[in-house]
Parts: sequence; C-alpha cells; structure tokens
Amino acid sequence: MKNKISDLWKKEDWLAVWLGFAVIIIACAAVLTKAFDFSALKFSTWSLGEAQTASLGSQIATWAFWRKLLLTLAVVGGIFTIGVKLSGESIRKFVPAFIALFVIALVVRLISAEYTLNRYLEWAFWALLVGLLIANTVGVPAWLRPAIRTEFYIKTGLVIMGFSVLFSNIAKFGLYGLGIAWIVTPIVIIFMWWLGTRVFKINNKPLIITLASATSVCGTSAAIATGAAAGAKKNDLSIAVSISIIFTILMMVFEPMIIRACNMSPIMGGSLIGGTVDSTGAVVVAGTALGPEAQQAAVLVKSIQNILIGFIAFAVALFFAKYVDNSGNASVGAGEIWTRFPKFIIGFFAASMIASFLIQPVFGSDSVGAINKVLDQYKNWCFVLAFCSIGLDTNFKEIIKNMQGGKVLWLYVTGQLFNIALTFFAVWLLLSGKFFPIPVLG
Repeated sequence: MKNKISDLWKKEDWLAVWLGFAVIIIACAAVLTKAFDFSALKFSTWSLGEAQTASLGSQIATWAFWRKLLLTLAVVGGIFTIGVKLSGESIRKFVPAFIALFVIALVVRLISAEYTLNRYLEWAFWALLVGLLIANTVGVPAWLRPAIRTEFYIKTGLVIMGFSVLFSNIAKFGLYGLGIAWIVTPIVIIFMWWLGTRVFKINNKPLIITLASATSVCGTSAAIATGAAAGAKKNDLSIAVSISIIFTILMMVFEPMIIRACNMSPIMGGSLIGGTVDSTGAVVVAGTALGPEAQQAAVLVKSIQNILIGFIAFAVALFFAKYVDNSGNASVGAGEIWTRFPKFIIGFFAASMIASFLIQPVFGSDSVGAINKVLDQYKNWCFVLAFCSIGLDTNFKEIIKNMQGGKVLWLYVTGQLFNIALTFFAVWLLLSGKFFPIPVLG
C-alpha cells in the first residue's frame, strides 16, 4: 500500500488525530479563557435507597443536564460525522445509526452510575455487556451497523487521552516508577509472545501480541494500538478486550483484599495494582480501596506505563513488518514500516508533549488538571461508544471458535500470573526499603 497525501484527511488514523485535537483545542480554549462551559454529560452517582446519592429524577429535571446532553451529542456526533464524510462514506446512513448507538451508550452511562453498581464495576463492563446481549439475542439490525466503528472511536479517544499522560509524572516517582512500569512491561510481552508461539503454538500471531500488550500495559488502549500495528482482525480485538475486561474486574475486586491480607505497605500495594490491573479506571478504584497513598502510587505507575503505548505500537509495527509478515526474507523499507505504523499514536504523543511542555509550564498544573477534567469525559464517551460497538460486533460462537481449544485463555492467565509475579518482585526490590530509600508521595 502506498501512502498518499489524501490519507491525511481520508484515513481513519489521521482523522482520529485531527478530530481528537479539535476537541483538545476547544477544551483548552474553554478552560483557559473561561468564556464558555465545554463540559460533557456525566451522571452523578444515583440510587433509590441511598440518602447520600443524588436523585436521578433531580438530575434529569435540570436544564444543565439537557444542555450537557445536547452538547455531548453535538460534539461527539459532529466530529465522527465529519470523519465519516471525509472518508467518503454515507452520512445519511451513519447519522441515524450513530444517534441510536449514542442512546445505547447513554443507557450504559446511566446504569453504571447507580450507587451499588458504580462501586464495583466500571461503565466499560456494562457497555460490553449491553452490546453482547443485543448482538447475541435479538441481533444487530443492518441499519445500525454503519455506526459500529470500534477502532475509530477508540483511536480518537486515545488522542484525547494523550493530553493527560504527563511526562512530569515520571519525575514524581523517578526511577521507582520506571523500574516497575518500563522494565517489567517489555519482559512480559516477550514472555507471552514466546509462550503463545512456542509453547501453546497459537497460529494467530496478531492475537498473541494484542493480548500480550493488553495484559502488560493498559488493557483496551494498548490492545487497540498494538492490534492496529500488527494487523489484528476485529475478532482478535474482541477476544483480547473481553478477556481483559473480565479479569480486570476480578483483579480490581480481589487484588486489594489479597494485598491487605499480606500486610503490604500502601505504596507497595498501590504500585503492584498500577503495574498489573489493566484498566486505568480500575486501577483508581482498586488503589482507593487501600488508601490515598496507595491510590497515588497506583495512578503514577499506570500513568508512566501508559506512556509506553506509542513506543510498543511502533516496535510491534517494525517487528511484524520485518519478521512476522515478511518472514525475514527480504529487507523492509521505512515506507512499509510507516504504512503499518498506527498514525493516531502520533496524535497521542503530540497531545502528551503539548500538555507536558507547553500548557503546563505556561498555564500551570491546575489549568492542565481543569482541562483534563473536561477532556476525560469526552474520552470516556469515545470509549463507551467503542465498548458498545465491540459488544454489538461480537458473536460468542466466533469467539469460542477463535479460542483455539482454550489456548488463548490459558495464554492470558499464565501471562498475567507472570506479570503479577515479576511486578511484585520489582515492587519489593524498589519499595520495600531493604535496598533503596522509600520515596515520599505527596
């Protein structure tokens, strides 16, 4: 495939960059000038039986709710409609399908904000579950399919997410965070690649590397980036994401209990959670269960680990182009590697660099935090649309068929256990106080 100038406004990867940056620029302008409120819709925690939660009826009955709902639909729907138009596809088919998908996503956000459900399960789980139920019961109508664009939604969300990945986080935790996040991660990926190809002899190599990245970095985000670089199919992504979410839920609930039972220090427990629980949101929930210090350590480790997404995607694109798909028999030029490289990762890095070295030094950390508070919800809306799409596009029969007799599940379980053991060793080595002084977080 040849690269063309028109790719810049026709290809999904580049469109995700421009659309993601459009949201970032508007959010920055809104927060820094304080000229208008650009906040997206977010349900407050609600319940029928908990006095400390907001009433659902009181939320819906306000003008602020409907203003944010319409703004969210206009912004999210608008950018993706523009993307579909620029890519040369029919917006007449896309717009009604997208509105229906947005309604499904809205129901998911409503369900996940319920007090009890919100304490234990993230919206990602409910988005996937609702999509799966529809797809595997009544089925997905043909008119809805134009809106099922999993990768487009997640790629755009990842560009927006890049603004929150600050390089200053490395300085806060220094070599401790680097040792836990940057040394363990590539070792786990290499181990799972060897395990999948040599021990389990799984033929689907894009699935192996996608699952390895999801296990070792940050679940869905890393799976999308690496899967794009390796040429993974939709079913590969569905399998990797489904397994990752199921085990993320289990680890989010049980890992803090085990850490507390082992009498591990908060900073060690939080770092272990940050390095092993796949989803960033789940990391926050699990870290919070161990206290403020554990939560901060968990978020710092995960943030530092998230920076690796772009580097790993580039390495995978290079490796697959040179050795896997090419069999190593011929030289692979820079053009081929560039063609395979997921371009939205450039947007991810650019957003991170702008936030770290331009906005933060000029306007301060508080402004960056305020901007990220706005962007976080737009990122979440992109992701919930993606998770709903994954569920709607997933057929249990196809997943079982691609499990290769359970080998894929065993690959994840074995890889995750190895990840936990290696991360624990790194945490103990760096943060137990036996070899190095324990850092003070604050």
